[in-house]
Amino acid sequence: MIVEFVTSAVIILICILLASVRLILGPTVPDRVVGLDTINTLVIVGMLLLGAAYQEIIYIDVAIVYALLSFVTTILIAKYLEGGRM
Repeated sequence: MIVEFVTSAVIILICILLASVRLILGPTVPDRVVGLDTINTLVIVGMLLLGAAYQEIIYIDVAIVYALLSFVTTILIAKYLEGGRM
């Protein structure tokens, strides 16, 4: 089971690095927002992976709260970029 966990963690880290490239190099602001949202999603997946590997519920709870905050933040950034009032 530890091999699967390590393999999954490495794949998630590689994906985070690729999304970081989009976050840094993205030619437009929406590209950077998509890169940040992708990183947030991968962090949530990593927390769920930790919760499953260690059989701890707290990681799942934290992942749910983080997902909600990430969603609200993405919506606020999109509204700001669109020119709307917050």
